[in-house]
Amino acid sequence: MKKIILSFTIIILLSGMQIQKPLMVIFFGDSITNAGVKPGGYITLMQEKIKKDGGPSYELIGAGIGGNKVYDLYLRFQEDVLDKKPDVVVIYIGVNDVWHKQSSQTGTDPDKFVAFYTAMIKKLQASGIQVIVCTPAVIGERTDFSNSLDGDLNRYSQMIRDLASKYGCGLVDLRKAFLEYNRVNNPDNKESGILTTDRVHLNPKGNQLLADLMFKGLSTK
Repeated sequence: MKKIILSFTIIILLSGMQIQKPLMVIFFGDSITNAGVKPGGYITLMQEKIKKDGGPSYELIGAGIGGNKVYDLYLRFQEDVLDKKPDVVVIYIGVNDVWHKQSSQTGTDPDKFVAFYTAMIKKLQASGIQVIVCTPAVIGERTDFSNSLDGDLNRYSQMIRDLASKYGCGLVDLRKAFLEYNRVNNPDNKESGILTTDRVHLNPKGNQLLADLMFKGLSTK
């Protein structure tokens, strides 16, 4: 009889307990995000920090494809994001939308960029998913604004900031942070080699800075 009562008590206690699953976070982007899941990448660094610190339980998923622009994300949005039912989605796109205007004349016009971006935000929020947006960091690391695409990067970054404000999204302002870092740490006005390997893709210091900024943005949101 005592065993039956004990078992019944345990069942009641367990039924009242909520088993917390890890918070699923999808990082949605281009080649920078694709590289983020590799050894030394910013997503891997975040996972290592979580494991070491024993902090909040996160499941971090990288969904980046090289060369992607905002409309590429929109086209694979259902399968790569919505179908996985994440808790948080971090959208990091914009570099190729600007860069490819110059390199291959296949960039994204501002009005189309905002339209595709807005559509994704609305669909995510309608599904109860928290959204964090990121400004594109750099295409060239010169600090005197002589990088040929600085003007467009600033323009597209501001569009993303405006979207974050309009729709109440979290914001990780990589553009601002990378510019500030280079002003302090690039006294020779180098085009690359401070946070990037090739003006765009991240070196170890760039990955660490991005991991720190992303983790702060995730924790704040």
